[in-house]
Amino acid sequence: MSLLLGPMCQHIPGRKGLTDHSDAKHLMPAKEVYIPLFAGNNTQVEILVNEGDHVKIGTRLANTKSAFPVPIYSSVSGIYKGVTKRPHNSLKPQPHMVIELDAVQEKQQAFEPLDWHNASHDEMVEFVKNAGIIGQGGAGFPTYVKYMKVENIDTLIINAVECEPYITADYKCIMDNVEDFVHGVRILQKMAEVNSVKIGVKKTHPDLIEFIRQEINRENAAGIEVVAVPDVYPMGGERTLIYTILKRRYDRLPGECGVIVNNAETAMLIARAFENGDALSKKYVTFSGEGLKYPVNVSVPVGMCVAEIIDQLGGYIKKVESVRLIAGGPMMGKAMVSDQICIDRAMNAITVLKNEEEPEMTCLRCGRCTAHCPMGLQPVRIANAVKANDTDEMDKRGAMLCIECGLCAYVCPSHIQVTENVRKAKRLLQMKAKRK
Repeated sequence: MSLLLGPMCQHIPGRKGLTDHSDAKHLMPAKEVYIPLFAGNNTQVEILVNEGDHVKIGTRLANTKSAFPVPIYSSVSGIYKGVTKRPHNSLKPQPHMVIELDAVQEKQQAFEPLDWHNASHDEMVEFVKNAGIIGQGGAGFPTYVKYMKVENIDTLIINAVECEPYITADYKCIMDNVEDFVHGVRILQKMAEVNSVKIGVKKTHPDLIEFIRQEINRENAAGIEVVAVPDVYPMGGERTLIYTILKRRYDRLPGECGVIVNNAETAMLIARAFENGDALSKKYVTFSGEGLKYPVNVSVPVGMCVAEIIDQLGGYIKKVESVRLIAGGPMMGKAMVSDQICIDRAMNAITVLKNEEEPEMTCLRCGRCTAHCPMGLQPVRIANAVKANDTDEMDKRGAMLCIECGLCAYVCPSHIQVTENVRKAKRLLQMKAKRK
């Protein structure tokens, strides 16, 4: 454990310079998009259009069927061609809606805007539910659920930290759309019924901090302030961010300590939905890493194929076999076996690294993985339980509490894939729970 950085965090070289100083490229697919129907662990959907129907940007395509349903809207205009299974960043083939683009790319208002100044709390929550807004931090959790009960909430935290190496999508998105960002924060502030809003930004981005502060002052946004946080990982994790800003801890959910946390891009989606009746159609996504010829942020329709985006950006630096493609960042992302995956509604990065993995060695029992775990777990003990197929021990050691930040694997001097072993433990426990 570092005495300088403190427990459960680590400074990691950001490599942000590959993409944060260049303009985002706006790309479109040549022929089709494949909009994933997978949402969390749910693939049950009600499709609202028929094969051969013409859809527009903003057409409601489907409703998910789950405890917390959200609709799915079209990101392009064209002809709906049906459903097909394709590779997905969940590591399993998933159903995707296929839309063949037309030449016009006509947009429609997805739903009626809402006057948030005069709307009630319940009206705002129902509006966000029907707008299909999900968290943009990676997990894709339906945003409205966090605001259903706000009686004990006193603080809203907007996570603009972006602590993973390589990823600069939020940074670029805010710099390009700061008015929407601050406006969305104000709407979320009202929906949370709080006076205090903290926007977390890494102190190594003074330009972004000043840019947001100027817009807050321009809008006279009372109660909203930017908080510069240390450049350590995983500062973007909810527990780490809440403790850093408010010195509060909780057991399962941030609401237990009076806090709601939302991602920066989520705030922008909120502003566009309330003001314009716009559904999510395009995503800012960081394409970065030493395996790409030209790393850059892109703005692309949801459902555009990753292989097509990389091709339009100039391709891989070497042949595909020599690179490792990750959906997400190098710490929390998942290595993909195919670049045929498509951009989904919560994806913020594709990282392409040179395939230079170092071989695993025997565990040195140094304890670094335990010292750096932001959840206070013992990852190596969970990994040992996986090898022994001891689900009781996995449960006892709190495997399900793991946030999969990847810090244990990063600090391991033996190059053991500790995080992946804990992921296996979580899958085994989930399978055991389903059997019961």
